Amino acid sequence: MSYLMSSEITFKFMNQKLSNILVVDDTPDNLLLIVDVLKDFYHVRAVNSGEKALRIANSPQPPDLILLDVMMPELNGYEVCKRLKSNPGTSEIPVIFITALSEMEDEKHGFELGAVDYILKPISSPILLARVKTHIHLKKYSDFLQNQNQILESEVESRIQEIRNIQEVTILALAALAETRDNDTGNHLRRTQIYIKLLATALKDHPRFKDFLSENNITLLYKSAPLHDIGKVGIPDRILLKPGRLDTDEFEIMKTHCKLGYDALDYAERSIGIKIDFLQIAKDIVLYHHEKWDGTGYPLGLKNDEIPIPARLMAIADVYDALTATRVYKASFPHEDARSIILEGKGNHFDPDIVDAFLGIHSDFLETSKMYSDRTY
Repeated sequence: MSYLMSSEITFKFMNQKLSNILVVDDTPDNLLLIVDVLKDFYHVRAVNSGEKALRIANSPQPPDLILLDVMMPELNGYEVCKRLKSNPGTSEIPVIFITALSEMEDEKHGFELGAVDYILKPISSPILLARVKTHIHLKKYSDFLQNQNQILESEVESRIQEIRNIQEVTILALAALAETRDNDTGNHLRRTQIYIKLLATALKDHPRFKDFLSENNITLLYKSAPLHDIGKVGIPDRILLKPGRLDTDEFEIMKTHCKLGYDALDYAERSIGIKIDFLQIAKDIVLYHHEKWDGTGYPLGLKNDEIPIPARLMAIADVYDALTATRVYKASFPHEDARSIILEGKGNHFDPDIVDAFLGIHSDFLETSKMYSDRTY
């Protein structure tokens, strides 16, 4: 029996589907007995110390179950179990204590540490085999459920990502369709999308905005921003494509693009029959991004906090882009001039706090305008 005093004994069999059992005991006779009971049914590894048991448990091929003696020198079984259960990589390995400690408090302590069972010495072969069989079956079932859950979670995430991709492509397709009616806009969609995200990110910790500007809502703002002028598809070409400033009547017609876009999105949402977060943000942007802080904007003349946050953010993004981009009826303004105009609009055209945020990151706006300049076409 002296060979059982070596650091590790491994019994391997032809059937590779057998479960792996790790037996830990510092007494050779106990190891021999347990191995002899289990060897015809499982792959069995036997070690004589807690340190060796922990190394095997943390190896690339951990055991399916551990039979663990309590009274061992240096590192006792309770401490081994405690370390196993505190490590996420080994916490799910079931542990059965095998010990001569028969007091109820000892057994209670073992279960409190996370053991699944407690077998008293001297060992009864039928009881040992039955307990091991039971917990191996439970472990296999648990592993199966965990694997199925992981597959299901992966499939759900894949489907959710697919829906997100379809959502984003649909938004961009609709927005791009609207932009084809106005061939002066070039990279306008991309720039305003980035501008609104820059502003939202700069304000996400601001007391007035932090409740709304969650990471999820910032993402929805970014995705929804391209729809802001979707209502332009309903504006006649003679007005939309006019190479000059609009007269009063033409401007009144142009202003209807906000309501046209809103109605289209609202109809789509009502047709589905459920509230969709990104459509609500998109609707707020589409309908209200021409409102002004002092109430002189359109279409409803809202003022101050009556104007939804998405629309207040888009107001600055849209105006900055309109100022710095070239149009058939005007040359582009230099960045510093656009910055000054937005500053002048603080408290009348724009929310003062959003203007302050813009001033803090205006250089990022400049870099974005250069990176996505219409001249890159």
